[in-house]
Amino acid sequence: MTGARTVRGYLRAHGRPTASWTDRYTRAAAALVLAASLGGLARTVLPPAAREVDPSQAGAGLALIALAYAGFLTLARRFGPVALPAADAAWLLLSPLPRRGVLGRSTALLLAFALVAGAVVGVALLPVLGLSGHAPVPLAGALVLGVAATAGGTATAVLAQASPQWDMWLQTVIAGSVGAAVVAVVLGHGPGRELLASVADAPMPPVTAVAVACAAVTALLLRLAWGALGRIPARSLLDASTRTGHVVAAAVVLDPGALSGIAEDAHWRGRLVRSRPWPARLGRPAALAWIDWRRLSRRPGPLCGLAAAGALPALAAAAGAGPNLVAVVVAGGALTAAAAGTAGARRDAGDPGLARLSGVAPRTALAARAVLPALLGGGWLALALSWAAVTGALPGAAWWAFGPAAAPALAAGALRMARRRPVDHAMPTLDTPFGSVPTGPLVWAGTGIDVAALGCAPLLAALSAPPSAIGPYLAVQALTGIAVLAAYLAAARR
Repeated sequence: MTGARTVRGYLRAHGRPTASWTDRYTRAAAALVLAASLGGLARTVLPPAAREVDPSQAGAGLALIALAYAGFLTLARRFGPVALPAADAAWLLLSPLPRRGVLGRSTALLLAFALVAGAVVGVALLPVLGLSGHAPVPLAGALVLGVAATAGGTATAVLAQASPQWDMWLQTVIAGSVGAAVVAVVLGHGPGRELLASVADAPMPPVTAVAVACAAVTALLLRLAWGALGRIPARSLLDASTRTGHVVAAAVVLDPGALSGIAEDAHWRGRLVRSRPWPARLGRPAALAWIDWRRLSRRPGPLCGLAAAGALPALAAAAGAGPNLVAVVVAGGALTAAAAGTAGARRDAGDPGLARLSGVAPRTALAARAVLPALLGGGWLALALSWAAVTGALPGAAWWAFGPAAAPALAAGALRMARRRPVDHAMPTLDTPFGSVPTGPLVWAGTGIDVAALGCAPLLAALSAPPSAIGPYLAVQALTGIAVLAAYLAAARR
């Protein structure tokens, strides 16, 4: 039977010409330059010497790594993880070719990505535990543990794509990672402080045994995943290839805004939902906004995830992040929470003709749609600041009041993000010492963030340099938030 490599060689021979020696030289030179750049970056990131780390800080850092690992596995489960290019998915996947031969290139890229992610996890472990990055033994142990975790998790995701039983195991691992993050925080602030303090001084034989055991388990999982490639259902591979193709297309054309609509449509496609009449007392503007409330109530999972993410600013502060970084985490999380309730505004911006059929003025409809993102953003902000104040990251206890005060500004920023146009690639470029930078993607990325940053300027100033009395900042924030939302609604044209 003809192999997948032979078929691909035939297609390349009858398609575009083969690569010349100059093409190979260019690729090799680019790879060497990239490796040298990454090596120089690694030398600057790695801690030069071992240091004493507070157990609470180490627990918070380990919790962030565990949460990042859980997010990595969640993305792997969401996107396949094995996927194919559009052409291979359309022509080679359903052909009589051996399945593992067809998926060989995709699995190789997936393994390379897992190895790079594992190296990043291993490097992140060193400063969290206070280990030296220039000592070969701690560096090798951290890299082995990180690579084993990500490669083993990716292999488990591949097995989950082929078997529902393994999918249950993968979900258990994700839940266990979140539970490990909670345990790390508890140990850092409870009776387990001595345990975390002794991790950096652990003797080498137990550490070596753990690293060897993790490597052996990872090798077994990789072997099982390679054997399961031929059992992955074609429907699962086609769905994963479609999702990955949308992400790649959005990245190539620099229009990530299309992903939100694609993800929303993919979630509701093929689902049956109960039809309920609108509340009789709602007017037409409120009835339009009520759709967003109903859509959000039918998906409690994202709401629970947003509520759990309210602890991230407190974890970042406990892990040693500076006030400016904590302010960025708080602002990004609040704006993300507010943007979760703007699906209706995004749909109206994409199809203004359909919005005009409702007979509601654009400003009136926009004002009605601003209530939900204001509640989501303000509620998340109040929760996050409360956690930060309880854990001692912020002085005082009234920081939660910034949530209602900044809610209007967050709603204005989220609505502006939802209603922004696609990236304008015809905009001029900026010449910088690092090369030409297109301004179209920069303007697109800053749209919405600019309004939110302007409206939350008092909050950001208070977070960057926490004052002893937040009353003046709170009063100015309340006035600024209302003024920004009113100005945005007044300037809205559609």
